[in-house]
Amino acid sequence: QVQLVESGGGLVQAGGSLRLSCAASGSIFSFNFMRWHRQAPGKQRELVARIDRNSITIYADSVKGRFTISRDNAKNTVYLQMNSLKPEDTAVYYCGATSPTGANSWGQGTQVTVSS
Repeated sequence: QVQLVESGGGLVQAGGSLRLSCAASGSIFSFNFMRWHRQAPGKQRELVARIDRNSITIYADSVKGRFTISRDNAKNTVYLQMNSLKPEDTAVYYCGATSPTGANSWGQGTQVTVSS
C-alpha cells in the first residue's frame, strides 16, 4: 500500500498563501485519482480538490478560484496551492489516493490555521 506524507501546513494570516505537498512512496500515475480533503473541528471530512491521471481537476465550491491542485508524476508528488486564505479554511488537510480497484489510501494530515 502506498504511503502518503503531507507537508507545508502552518499558521498564516487571512489573505495569505500556503502550498501543501503530498509525497507518495510509489508512482502516483497508477492511481485513478489524487485528492485533498480537509476536516475542521466538529465537522465531517470534505473533499477540497481532486485530480485524475489526465490532470482533470474538480474543486469544492468554497475553494474555486483560490486553490489549485497539481501533480508532478516524476516526483510522485501532488500539490495544493492555497491563495486568499480565509479563517474558515482552518482544518487538517489530508491527501488521499484512489487505486483502480477503488481502494483508498490516506496520509496523516497537516494542520492549516488561518488567523483573522
